[in-house]
Amino acid sequence: MDTQIITKFKIVKPAKEVFEAIVNPEKIGNFWFSSSSARWEQGRTLTLRYNEYDADVGINVLEVEENRKIVFSWGENNQETVVTIRLKELDKTSTIIEVNESGLSEDDPEIINKMIGQKEGWVYTLTCLKGYLENGVNTLRASIIF
Repeated sequence: MDTQIITKFKIVKPAKEVFEAIVNPEKIGNFWFSSSSARWEQGRTLTLRYNEYDADVGINVLEVEENRKIVFSWGENNQETVVTIRLKELDKTSTIIEVNESGLSEDDPEIINKMIGQKEGWVYTLTCLKGYLENGVNTLRASIIF
């Protein structure tokens, strides 16, 4: 079974703006986590915070190619996954963002539910990113009720 999740969106902004929204700790709170402990740079271990859910998430930034690619790992030790975010600028005004999350355990009896949950999460995150960058809406994030 292929345990990767791929989500793609078109965002009508240059790749540089999409990239900065993710890696800049002053911008990430407008669409995703409440805060990031530092700028996303290769080799850094960061803490992402959701104030609304009183939750912290640790990530390891594995690779950064400015305005093109971000790779990080996250999750608990026995269920860590790798997320690759690729940015492809179509022209000077639009970018395709592709998120590929891989590494979910094929042996997990809950694999289908986890894959669906991760896919929903990425669709939601990219929707919030699109709303923020294209329309200045920064109130969509952290609206999911568990």
